Amino acid sequence: MDKIVAQYSRPSYQNVYTEQDQQELTESLPPLSLKFALPPVANVSYSNTNKVIHGLEAGCHELGVSGQSSGGPRSPSSQLWRPELPAERPSAFLRAMTDDHSNPSCPIKLAHGTTTLAFRFQGGIIVCTDSRATAGNWIASQTVKKVIPVSRLSRGEDKPTSEPTPGLLGTMAGGAADCQYWLRYLSQQCTLHEIRHKRRITVAAASKILANLTYSYKGYGLSMGTMLAGVTPQEGPALYYIDSDGTRLPGNLFCVGSGQTFAYGVLDANYRYDLTEQEALALGRRAILAAMHRDAYSGGFINLYHVKEEGWVHHGFDDMNPIFWKTKLESGEFSNVTSEL
Repeated sequence: MDKIVAQYSRPSYQNVYTEQDQQELTESLPPLSLKFALPPVANVSYSNTNKVIHGLEAGCHELGVSGQSSGGPRSPSSQLWRPELPAERPSAFLRAMTDDHSNPSCPIKLAHGTTTLAFRFQGGIIVCTDSRATAGNWIASQTVKKVIPVSRLSRGEDKPTSEPTPGLLGTMAGGAADCQYWLRYLSQQCTLHEIRHKRRITVAAASKILANLTYSYKGYGLSMGTMLAGVTPQEGPALYYIDSDGTRLPGNLFCVGSGQTFAYGVLDANYRYDLTEQEALALGRRAILAAMHRDAYSGGFINLYHVKEEGWVHHGFDDMNPIFWKTKLESGEFSNVTSEL
């Protein structure tokens, strides 16, 4: 078995490693899998630059893993620094590299920010989001569509129209890639359900599928805080919150993201279940506007949807600046901003 491992782990450029390095690689590699008969993957080699060394040393120190080999100092012919990464704990290594709470000197700092909200009322469900995507302190995009249709029947053009489109809606908060991928996967599962059972999937079933998926990847670095909204004959208006830890909560009102505090302030002061359709649309728009005004990680355009029993209706993807000044001048709100330019 040792010969097989050594054969697969031998580098193509043999003149780089000494016999001692070859022995260290053989000892540090995981055992060959007999179940799948797959060769082990060799350790990753990192160039000896100060930035990478300090970052990886900090992460390995956080995990209690030494970056020095047990065979003494490196030979002069090899100037590569190869930390012994804990392959059996990739999630712990990822947290050490990206979690600035446990490791303030981590080389990769992830920062997420957004504002999404949804609430039930007598006429269905209102879903409203901003459109700003941030990478740390940098605004990456102002036109991200954070509402994703989830169903086989919802794949038409996402443009404002008065004709309802049957299906569920999902919102994005957290990592854009994680939310987009798993909501697309959920859409596939909803499509298969509709084909097999000849009827639409319920919101409860769809949310359970997504919660089970995220829970199975708990601790692997997923970043998701999504809401699923829909109206079905079995449930009526249904709204669920699902996050990357596998949490699944039904409710009447949810706000998710860095601007949720400001949106909750508006909703708590004005929300009631017997709102008319126009009042509900105005409340959703006003709550997102407050978050976009106060939260640096929220902004761009206001994306507004109304989910009915017949399907969802898109009520616009509108720039916040005209709406902000119209709200201030007509309603006398946002008194901290002067209208005299």
